[in-house]
Amino acid sequence: MPLRLIFMGTPVFSVAALDALNAAGHDICAVYTQPPRAGGRRGLDLTPSPVHRRAEELGLDVRTPARLRDPADQQALAALNADAAVVVAYGLLLPKAVLDAPRLGCFNIHASLLPRWRGAAPIHRAIMAGDTETGVMVMRMEEGLDTGPVAMAKRLAIGADETTGELHDRLAAAGAALIVEAMARLEQGDLPLTPQPDTGVTYASKIDKAEARIDWSLPAADVHNRIRGLSPFPGAWCEMDLGAGPERVKLLGATLDNAVAGPLGIMCGAGGRVTVTRLQRAGGKAVDAATFLNGATVRAIR
Repeated sequence: MPLRLIFMGTPVFSVAALDALNAAGHDICAVYTQPPRAGGRRGLDLTPSPVHRRAEELGLDVRTPARLRDPADQQALAALNADAAVVVAYGLLLPKAVLDAPRLGCFNIHASLLPRWRGAAPIHRAIMAGDTETGVMVMRMEEGLDTGPVAMAKRLAIGADETTGELHDRLAAAGAALIVEAMARLEQGDLPLTPQPDTGVTYASKIDKAEARIDWSLPAADVHNRIRGLSPFPGAWCEMDLGAGPERVKLLGATLDNAVAGPLGIMCGAGGRVTVTRLQRAGGKAVDAATFLNGATVRAIR
């Protein structure tokens, strides 16, 4: 029989898993997501999360508690009598009372090969560190930060010039397929759980805005990884003088190729060169380097 599931998620990354579980025929008795945030041009409009919008389109019950520490919220969740909860980038810590409420536990899709890159920004950090492989894992949750035993995993190679945005989409699709398989095995009582090793633990801390400014004195490989690791959000940047003085320009794509330089090859530390392939001026659209340079002369970059 299909499982009775609680789904907990917030950003676009979570939507693929919600769709996949719904299509697999599970009874999604409630969807928990973070409350609508202020947005719009004046910051006065309340904007629901991508998961919130999709859940309403699917006709599912949506709940948006600001926290899950309130005993009344915990009792309401427990009253759902769910078999399991699926958690995908929800953005709120789950207290023990919530973790213990579903009959079979809470299961998280995490976008790394645990125990590497536990924490908030595993996709960004993997690319910024120059990793050549990552993946998604389904883990049964514990009170610790991404410390629970792993049920299933899918490994993915990271492309040489792949950005966080591109890898994000591939991992979201892989995670959606993996959680459907995991819930099918959970339903059959055949879901293995393997404790994480004690070695190889790293933490993917949140991205600090101060990390986004490019330091061209760094080795080219580090600059290349920083550009693609921060694309599209928050976006690595530098100052360019295009004839009217310095202005901030986002760098959204790059390649590391000293043999063939594109129209915007920039020398970095240790003699290496990064060729920026996609850029965005303030208030403008992201464009390729040739379009960006059409009619413009780069007088200085810093």
